[in-house]
Amino acid sequence: MTIGVLKEPSFETRVSLLPDAVASLTKKGIKVFIESDAGLSAFSTNSDYEKAGGVIAEKNAVVNASEVLLSLQTPETNSIKSGSGSPKILIGVYQPLFNQQLMKDWAAANISCFSLDMLPRTTRAQSMDVLSSQANIAGYKSVLLAANLYSRYFPMFMTAAGSIAPAKLLILGAGVAGLQAVATARRLGAVVEVFDTRPAVKEEVMSLGAKFVEVEGAADASKAGGYAVEQSPEFIAKQKARIAESIAKSDIVITTAQIPGKKAPILITTEMITAMRSGSVIIDIAAATGGNTELTKNNETVLYNGISIVGNSALAASMPADASKLYGKNVMNFLQLITDKEGNVNLNWEDDLVKGACITNDGKIVNDRVNQLLQ
Repeated sequence: MTIGVLKEPSFETRVSLLPDAVASLTKKGIKVFIESDAGLSAFSTNSDYEKAGGVIAEKNAVVNASEVLLSLQTPETNSIKSGSGSPKILIGVYQPLFNQQLMKDWAAANISCFSLDMLPRTTRAQSMDVLSSQANIAGYKSVLLAANLYSRYFPMFMTAAGSIAPAKLLILGAGVAGLQAVATARRLGAVVEVFDTRPAVKEEVMSLGAKFVEVEGAADASKAGGYAVEQSPEFIAKQKARIAESIAKSDIVITTAQIPGKKAPILITTEMITAMRSGSVIIDIAAATGGNTELTKNNETVLYNGISIVGNSALAASMPADASKLYGKNVMNFLQLITDKEGNVNLNWEDDLVKGACITNDGKIVNDRVNQLLQ
């Protein structure tokens, strides 16, 4: 088997495999081609890859030589089609529930696409769960970014010049990113409240030293694979009232709420933001899917009444070395599912993880959720 690592677009700092991962593959007899300078933003040079046994080449040569292509971000369809014309296996994070037309194009181009963000959220899949590995970083960085923008201290200080009260921080969503944000904020000395529609996460939140904000009547999310689900209008009204109470006394808000395949729910209205004191900060990690506030703009910082609203869903990319290391480990674990002991491609369609991550194969879209959206 030959694997190709493509260089990401200029806005992406991560790379699919670092040299250590390439060395592990080449020791198994797998040939790895790396597009020139693919790892520079993650502090890995062409020389580092060559020392690991990889072959540095230009993009067309990488595509032509490889059976499996690795690219976090979406590569151009035409660039993958070029070369021998044999079917390509493409592995990355492609948000197929939002990019339905692209999936149709890839199916027409006879590309077998595996999108790791579509892996079933099961215990067996944890070692290849890219959403969790990257969300962990995003939660950590969201707090550091907020602390940098916030005009006051996080911890309580008692000095001869007077006492400083600790920052009050509200986190909306207690998934992987939210829980890491809780842990990081508590380490910095903030007082933390957390809201989530899933009562099951209350114990985890409290074990990290935060207060759990409860709203009764949430829809059951126990069968949603760890994701949030859509709520009733009645619950949403109660939820917004309760959130409004917490936001009015919060200095920093970090929002992480997303629903797979749908626009992020609006949890914070302009009226709620107006009630916050000047100098407060909102970090919206859900910005790429619309954001959790009415004022969020993706990849922008909006200043409203002295309040900074940061729309950033790419916080993991701000730590490219460790983010690439964790992502690469996820990819390596997934590669084990689609290769045999000799290192050849072996797509086992009886494996629920292989089937669940596959979006296009044999000239058609094979994922049920994507097909339903196209009807």
